[in-house]
Amino acid sequence: MEALDVLREVTGDSPYSGRLFLVGGVVRDEILFGSHGEDVDIVLEGDAAELARFLHASGITDHAPVTYPKYGTAMVSIAGRRVEIVGARCESYDRGSRKPATTCGTLEEDIFRRDFTINTLTKNLHTGELRDITGSGLADLKAGIIRTPLDPVKTFDDDPLRMMRAVKFACRFNFEIEPGTMRGIRCRAERLAIVSSERTRDEFTKVLMDANFRRGMELFRETGLLAQFAPELESMHSVTQNDYHIHDVWYHTLGVVESIQPEQGVVLRLAALFHDVGKPTTRTVDVNGRVHFYEHQKVGAEMASGVMRRLRFANHEVDEVAFLILHHLRVGEYDENWTDTAVRRLLRDCGDHLEDLIALTEADKSASNLQMPSVDIASLRARIDRVNAGLVGGIRSPLSGKEIMKIAGMRQGATVGAAKAFLENKVVEGALRPDDKERAAELVRTEFGRTR
Repeated sequence: MEALDVLREVTGDSPYSGRLFLVGGVVRDEILFGSHGEDVDIVLEGDAAELARFLHASGITDHAPVTYPKYGTAMVSIAGRRVEIVGARCESYDRGSRKPATTCGTLEEDIFRRDFTINTLTKNLHTGELRDITGSGLADLKAGIIRTPLDPVKTFDDDPLRMMRAVKFACRFNFEIEPGTMRGIRCRAERLAIVSSERTRDEFTKVLMDANFRRGMELFRETGLLAQFAPELESMHSVTQNDYHIHDVWYHTLGVVESIQPEQGVVLRLAALFHDVGKPTTRTVDVNGRVHFYEHQKVGAEMASGVMRRLRFANHEVDEVAFLILHHLRVGEYDENWTDTAVRRLLRDCGDHLEDLIALTEADKSASNLQMPSVDIASLRARIDRVNAGLVGGIRSPLSGKEIMKIAGMRQGATVGAAKAFLENKVVEGALRPDDKERAAELVRTEFGRTR
């Protein structure tokens, strides 16, 4: 049985009958798509924690309720589905925080405190009655408009994260942000500074991974929000490039990201977004008027790491994105004149990231000047296959650290690592097979140690 059916049945003959209202995304998405997402929001004029305890005592919840007395909310899980319960409330905010002080309120007061009219529609859980308390929710939903129920400046002043959510909803549903609401965002963009980095990151990432990503990023830029949480990205706009490009750095970047499908993962999309972030600060023009971006990949890797750490991305995501940016030119430099040693060096340096670097290169080229020469990826793949055929076990030292210490009479330390790197380079050069331990031992004895 669906969670809503279970909830409806248990509360149908209780004091809560007719007093529970679905609100927010569950109502919005049912109207838009005929179905709703995973989470359910319930509002009632009463005590949310008391209802949560009643549901738990009825035996329908998956675990004991989690309550938040300060905010008058509670959360339970029913049939594997998260149900958030809110006691109708009024809110007041301190200028330095987006966390409100709350008092009990009416259903109408609770509805008008919400972020956007499309999220204010309510549906009585028991009767199915749909109410549009603001008088604008249904019309805005049908017209595709993002609008605040109250004065947008006040709405965003109270909770600046709502500005990020406005862009997210406009992006997800391909809706328009109502002009007054748009002005409100521009007016209060600097208030984003009081929002935690984690919450900003989460809303930004949702836009990044949306199929309508370009529109979302343009809205971030046009509203001034991007300059608040990632000015390094905002600075790419209007930075002109050389003959290899037909767009400025900003619009080239949007094209690259669009060529990376969301299912390819957030790391690759982030790498696409940041791959040229170093260009504005490295742009030079030579005496012949040619534009250059020397070492922008190195500068960009450092800048991307800075932005991502500021937004509290996971360390492994920061490291992977930085690696892809640092090496994003390597695949594109390939031509058929490369030696096998050069191909092996590419394989060694790129390691498990090679496929991502190839995908990033293909996306990069697709958003560049297609009239200019470009890398032949099919030829590179064929060349890699031929080189790999002669590398049984891959590019690695034939000897482990312990084997090297025994052969050369070494103690554990930096010299062992240097010896392994030496052997690996011999494999790259084609002078040593990765499975040839005997020859590797000879090389270690000659270069690093003594026979024991």
